Amino acid sequence: MTERRSMVDWAEQIRHLVDVDFPLAEKVVLVMDNLNTHRPASLYEAFEPSEARRILDRLEIHYTPKHGSWLNMAEIEFSVLNRSGD
Repeated sequence: MTERRSMVDWAEQIRHLVDVDFPLAEKVVLVMDNLNTHRPASLYEAFEPSEARRILDRLEIHYTPKHGSWLNMAEIEFSVLNRSGD
């Protein structure tokens, strides 16, 4: 984590995730909130276009709903799955 929430900070964390944490993964799946820095454009802000594209090609991005708590939605889904097993 960083003290700031800048586009460049986020982009650097994502590059670390792809290159250091999961270097052998074909795709890294991200489930993220809709913070304005959590966008592919942040990679282009931080890196040369070829580097940004390289990183993006390794990502599969899913955003949580803008309205409504993703945690509440997950709890509802687990509850439904739990009840369907009875």
